[in-house]
Amino acid sequence: MSEAAEDPRKRFLDIFEDPAAVARYADGPRQFVPGVEALHKMAAILIAERAPADAKVLVLGAGGGMELKALADAHPGWSFVGVDPAAEMLRLTERTLGDDMARTELVRGYVEQAHAGPFDAAVCLLTLHFLDEAERRATVSEIRRRLRPEAPFVTAHNTLPLRTEARSRALHRYAQYGVASGADPDKTEHYRTGIDQSPSMLPAELDEDIFRSEGFSGVELFYAGFSWRGWVCYAGPIS
Repeated sequence: MSEAAEDPRKRFLDIFEDPAAVARYADGPRQFVPGVEALHKMAAILIAERAPADAKVLVLGAGGGMELKALADAHPGWSFVGVDPAAEMLRLTERTLGDDMARTELVRGYVEQAHAGPFDAAVCLLTLHFLDEAERRATVSEIRRRLRPEAPFVTAHNTLPLRTEARSRALHRYAQYGVASGADPDKTEHYRTGIDQSPSMLPAELDEDIFRSEGFSGVELFYAGFSWRGWVCYAGPIS
């Protein structure tokens, strides 16, 4: 069996290895994620509540570099390890960071390829919705293993309710926001259909259960924009 067949997380990687698609990557979050720049600012504030001035921060799904750049600009004393499986996205990260690459290590792969830490904080934005429940639990557990006790973990991603009526309403709002933000209506409908059919679009309540069961406490919702949700939680002791 090939490596691609062995790791189900690779099923969504093709678009992130397409140079033309990657060149347009930043348009997606700005068109479909309400207040994405504010989300980055909030992540920096939440990390700084508990992390030291010289914090070492793990950033999972770091391709593109948008959140890395925002965190680096907000806190010149922090250093980063950014992890992403897509080489083309990591090349975009290097271009986005510029001089801030001097305090950033980029790792091609998944969380298992990041060194053991311990890190003072972790961030995973616009990424976990690509992972089904089992993959998500395993990833959250690996993040926890790399954090100091009580270190903050900030995450935000797309969610969908299970109930048909609420799910349909959430999908409609997702699409309408994209169109209102300048996205192509036909592509928006394609994205909406893909999201609806994705097995990895979990309800927010299940996400919160995953964080708690995989070793985090103090789970707090800090961001909500239509179907998008963001939480901060804190690493508990490793059993």
